[in-house]
Amino acid sequence: MNILLANDDGIHAPGIRALRVALESIGRVTVVAPATEQSGVGHSITYLTPLTCKQIYDGEIFRGWAVDGSPADCVKLGISELTPKPTDLIVSGINGGLNAGINVLYSGTVAAAIEGAFFRIPSIAVSLEEDPHADFEAAASIAVQLIQRILHHQGSAARLYNINIPTKATRDYRAGLAPEIHVLPMGVARYGDHYIKRQDPKGRNYYWSTNDPPPQPTEHPTDVMALANGHVTITPLHFDMTHQQQLSEMQSWSLALDSQAL
Repeated sequence: MNILLANDDGIHAPGIRALRVALESIGRVTVVAPATEQSGVGHSITYLTPLTCKQIYDGEIFRGWAVDGSPADCVKLGISELTPKPTDLIVSGINGGLNAGINVLYSGTVAAAIEGAFFRIPSIAVSLEEDPHADFEAAASIAVQLIQRILHHQGSAARLYNINIPTKATRDYRAGLAPEIHVLPMGVARYGDHYIKRQDPKGRNYYWSTNDPPPQPTEHPTDVMALANGHVTITPLHFDMTHQQQLSEMQSWSLALDSQAL
């Protein structure tokens, strides 16, 4: 199995190193990742300027391609030019910080997986709760086991998945305890929209985004709530943003314009 591994934290991030090692137990891994950190860039792509990339070595060992672009650029270029054919699986991560709830929409990590899904290739984003002592090796082991189970159950149809791993799960795993796995929808409650207003030495205002706490519990369980309780979450995603019910309702609307000569 040929695996393309990307991320948004950059090719030298500890998360991608740990996940590469773990994924090598199930397939041939090619790393194509941003040359520098691209957190929060969403699904941006580069098309007004050329993309440059270079090979990265650890001594004599080839570690992957560093691309001067976004996570989505890495997957698009990787599939088209840099990886063995066919590409059987796209994995993005391990991100340093959870990508749950509405953060999915901002995440470069998830965007890389979405780009893989555009090509109808099974694609999985993996994120680990931010922690000064983050255990990426334990998270990688958890992630690869889940990836194998996902590929076994999903059949031949390509799908898109978002895995989030809290710190508690990695600690339990190290202690020989199996973390609970919850399949849940992404939370859609708004949060993280507050700013602190300050002034620079020249008296100019600037605004610093705050790190708001997660939303309060909702009526229906979500990934955000399960992660707060220390459980690993998996959310199936799709990139078709069409509101199907509204689309059906709009078929009966009267939308014809009156003719008007200008």
